[in-house]
Amino acid sequence: MSDDEADPELLALLRQHLQGKLTISEEPETGVLEGAEYVYNNAIDVAIDMRSCKNAAAVIYSRMQRKQYSPATWSDHELHPKAAHDGAEGDRATIAFIFTMDLLNFSFWSERPEAERFAIEYRGKRWTGYWSLVAALQRALEEGIPITDSHFWQDEEEFTLDILKRVFRSCTDEEIPLLPERLACLREAGKVLYECSREPGSDTGSIQRYQCHPVNLIDAANGSAARLVNLMARDFDCFRDEHAFDGRRKPIRILKRAQILVADLWACFEGEGYGEFWDIDKITMFADYRVPQILNSMGCLTYCPPLNSAIQEKKEIPSGGSWEVQLRACTIWCVELIRREIIKEHPESHINAVLIDFFLYDTIKEMEAAGQETVPHHRTRSIWY
Repeated sequence: MSDDEADPELLALLRQHLQGKLTISEEPETGVLEGAEYVYNNAIDVAIDMRSCKNAAAVIYSRMQRKQYSPATWSDHELHPKAAHDGAEGDRATIAFIFTMDLLNFSFWSERPEAERFAIEYRGKRWTGYWSLVAALQRALEEGIPITDSHFWQDEEEFTLDILKRVFRSCTDEEIPLLPERLACLREAGKVLYECSREPGSDTGSIQRYQCHPVNLIDAANGSAARLVNLMARDFDCFRDEHAFDGRRKPIRILKRAQILVADLWACFEGEGYGEFWDIDKITMFADYRVPQILNSMGCLTYCPPLNSAIQEKKEIPSGGSWEVQLRACTIWCVELIRREIIKEHPESHINAVLIDFFLYDTIKEMEAAGQETVPHHRTRSIWY
């Protein structure tokens, strides 16, 4: 073909464009990292110390290597469900458990002493915090309560607040926080899983969008972690963890529980089968109150005096307020900077934000159990974390 001849492939693209048929499949993005960077750039109450992040990256990488930290670490815990790898009922049950677990994975902190706080007795042990949730679900299933079944969530006669109270009955006088909100999350999720949408190309026919089971939600994501997060944020109000900040037109997307659901699937199935996501590295850390606590103790996150005093004095910080959005978004960006530093120093490593989050969370819980916490975590009561 001479220089004067038109490129037939270019002509074909131009023709498609002029005819309105050109479609470009863009890779899905959650927008979480973009929002976190925006908050960091505009924050006045929370700052990130770059030198401390560099030092933290070295320490975190060294300890993760020493502990041989990997997705398999997630399944090592006795309470977490295990992948059957049978592609059938066993895996469907595991997915239903994880979906239920992350629907309810929020707000476990207590102001009471350890011996008096909400706790679940199960398998001869007392479980608090996040593990109280997992223990309560496992115990309920053993007692014949189908707590992970979306059919059950829809039955308002069988599944009542009293039944949920039984599921989360404590071995202390303190009840689990936000119990009515937990019931509402399950009710809404069941409704969405049952919801019908119009069948493509039909004026009358309709189909159940997710056919009553979260496994079909995963299938709809087509192997994309970001797409699965976006589907959950779009279709489930209780996963839409978005907040206004500083007059920005677009809300700041944090999406803690939607992202941790993807990460739990990835970890449980060790990146295979239902846990195989080609873009898992697009998932950020999961902004809660424990990871900022340890990052603050490491000098990576610093706070303005009024915010620091509020945290030290254990005052409750309103959900969705400027302080709280800065805390959570800057935590996301801080972990991203630590991840980038690790990759720069160790380009052969496969460490992502998910593994860093898991490691930091486990570390601060170990410090708590050993009485080694040096700073308190911030207090915010909400369904988002």
